[in-house]
Amino acid sequence: MLRWDTDGFILYQKRLEEGTFEVPRFNPSTGAYELSWKSFFLIMQGVSLRSAKCRKRFRLKS
Repeated sequence: MLRWDTDGFILYQKRLEEGTFEVPRFNPSTGAYELSWKSFFLIMQGVSLRSAKCRKRFRLKS
């Protein structure tokens, strides 16, 4: 995976000994697979995004 980080690109690579990664959703309007950093991290940890539920969190209003 290639990610832009303010002043350059970061290349991520992970090879599984067994199992598979969940493929993120394709966005036909942009022609790309787009996902948030949180979603990427969960996929790398082996968490299924289809079964995961995000709970509401407290956030300070700025």
